[in-house]
Amino acid sequence: MQDTLVKQHRILGIDPGTQLMGYALLDTERQKTDVLVFDVLDVRKHEGQYARLQQEFFFLQSLIDRYHPTCLAIETQFVDKNPQTMIKIVHAQGVAIAAALSKDIPIYEYSPMKIKMAITGNGHSTKQQVADMLKRFLHLRQEDMPKHLDATDALAIAYCHFLQLGLPFAAEHGAKDWTTYAKQRGLNKDAGTTPNQKLMAALAATKRQ
Repeated sequence: MQDTLVKQHRILGIDPGTQLMGYALLDTERQKTDVLVFDVLDVRKHEGQYARLQQEFFFLQSLIDRYHPTCLAIETQFVDKNPQTMIKIVHAQGVAIAAALSKDIPIYEYSPMKIKMAITGNGHSTKQQVADMLKRFLHLRQEDMPKHLDATDALAIAYCHFLQLGLPFAAEHGAKDWTTYAKQRGLNKDAGTTPNQKLMAALAATKRQ
């Protein structure tokens, strides 16, 4: 996609929810990342599903106006045994997507399993395991970690999109993907198996050169 050729991105990650909505803003410039904010919007004090969705919509519009993200990355394909819960989550997803569309922001969707695989290498990781890996990769201090894991989930979604954006960086060095780039650099033994491990190994090699 044409958007991925841009060197700088400000990614808005959203973990949709009907009571707590996780959100995160991640600045990226080539291989560098900077976490601007990650937190949750608590709409539990508002009575009724539609009142909560309205608050989420208005909040996201104001967030977009303030930070001017270049894209929205959102978790989709949520599956729950309770059909009513699934319907409510889909509504929250729709509100976030509508807020982005109202501001002409490109949207990228990722399944929960893909996000977890990108961060931890395990599609069945817990929220805490995802948070712990993000703390390590993004050099977050313990005092910066939010109370609610919905916030780190949103950051994971943004970071997952950043990993997808890393492919053009590898292409500049004559590789079509991170696996090829790692092999060209002799990193096949150290690059690891997850996208994030390959990215970290590749970037470490670049710094040494």
